[in-house]
Amino acid sequence: MKVLVTGATSGLGRNAVEWLLSAGHQVHATGRNETVGRLLVALGARFTLLDLTRAGVEQCEQLMVGCDVVWHCAANSSLWGRGPEFYQINTYVTDKLAQVAGRCGIRRFIYISTPAVYFDFQHRHNIAEGEFADSFANHYAASKFAAEQSIAALLHLYPQTTYLILRPGGLFGPHDRMNMPGVMAKLQRDKGILRLPGGGKACLDLTFVLNVVHAMALASCKDNVASGSVYNITNQQPQALADVLHKLLLQQLGWQYRLQAVSYPLLLSLACGSEILAFITDNEPALTRYGVAAIHFDMTLDNTRAIEELGYRPLYSLEQGIEQTGQWLKQQGAWVK
Repeated sequence: MKVLVTGATSGLGRNAVEWLLSAGHQVHATGRNETVGRLLVALGARFTLLDLTRAGVEQCEQLMVGCDVVWHCAANSSLWGRGPEFYQINTYVTDKLAQVAGRCGIRRFIYISTPAVYFDFQHRHNIAEGEFADSFANHYAASKFAAEQSIAALLHLYPQTTYLILRPGGLFGPHDRMNMPGVMAKLQRDKGILRLPGGGKACLDLTFVLNVVHAMALASCKDNVASGSVYNITNQQPQALADVLHKLLLQQLGWQYRLQAVSYPLLLSLACGSEILAFITDNEPALTRYGVAAIHFDMTLDNTRAIEELGYRPLYSLEQGIEQTGQWLKQQGAWVK
């Protein structure tokens, strides 16, 4: 199988490339980090340095030459930014690539979306794929849902291409540049104190990144799946955020730290003020309303459809994923504190 992987120089995309190559598949990787691109070439991938927001149709067609499957992982997943920035990469690029894939006769197009489309500032449990927030929490969620709608509009035009959408929740693992590195930076800045709403009691559905890669592999090969189908993907082990942090930071990394419970209304007020200041100064806010709320409210996803239609079960338990994440962080210099 030959796979085009977008967003290949960080996060999920980089893990996907490494896994595909180790499994003996051919990979055409594309991303914006030339240094990482050279590392992927050394592993055996073909790499094209490219900003997809500026790529023309012919360039996108060249990316897909000889490919059977597209794994579209590239996205702007920041907690903050202007609307056009999110729609450019998350919606416009996805629509462009999905159309090119259809015209090129690509067999499968796997799009990585997000459970943020469900988030509505309240506790939600066992959320099924057909549920949505009445109003999206931010530009990220809105732009990712708009991309899903763009794909849905193409299904009748390109019946030879099967389009599938995965919504993996709470990714963590190697090559993560946002979530755990952000937590560790806060710990260092605040001298070992981590302030969380409710002390981190929120029950979250996290997903080890290699389980998402496993789900993409299943989605690429499973027979009799309907084009346009959407699947929640998690580790199927919802846990309190505080427990996950304890297993990673203390048990794996040996970091001594203290959780401090902070009032959610207080943090939300601070986030509102931080966002107002960000609009004035055009600097990224220290806190966002979505970022605060996402670790305050419970959010768990129903995986029934992925289990029944894709045969998806996590290959790595939450504990195994945390162990591998800890090993990778140590390799990056996150030594025992």
